[in-house]
Amino acid sequence: MTIPAISRTVGTTRLEAVAADITTLALDAIVNAANESLLGGGGVDGAIHRTAGPELLAECRTLGGCRTGDAKITAGYRLPARHVIHTVGPVWRGGGDGEDELLAACYRRVIAVAAGNGIRTLAIPAISTGIYGFPADRAAAIAVRTVADHRNLDAVACVTFCCFGETTLRLHRGEIEALP
Repeated sequence: MTIPAISRTVGTTRLEAVAADITTLALDAIVNAANESLLGGGGVDGAIHRTAGPELLAECRTLGGCRTGDAKITAGYRLPARHVIHTVGPVWRGGGDGEDELLAACYRRVIAVAAGNGIRTLAIPAISTGIYGFPADRAAAIAVRTVADHRNLDAVACVTFCCFGETTLRLHRGEIEALP
């Protein structure tokens, strides 16, 4: 069974969840679930770097890495998106090492960086749920609630939670539907 996408307006911002390949989205920016070096890796990070081309790696080398919970912006190069906002999510260590707050910090910083750079349309993957092992249901709740509650959210016209697969889409869809 295919899970349909969902869209809901919070303030003046449309929040949506879709199943898609983030590297194909023609938006102002996409978010890269990066590692601290920002020099590429596996999963979404590797796909974004491969699609964007070597210019992205060259620019990332000038940024000096990125701390967990922070975010930095680059050009999108060969991607259909004009920019990439790189954020480093936490590695799941069982929930007792501040992982929830670090993940929420990623989403807060992504929205702040987007708002500060005139980004109106933005796609975000399920940060830390791949190789970093963050439980997908917990991550979806943190993602949607943190974005929906952000004080600068109205600066962004549309935030798309770009889900890789139906399970992740179902979780994000449920969280969007549950918003007050």
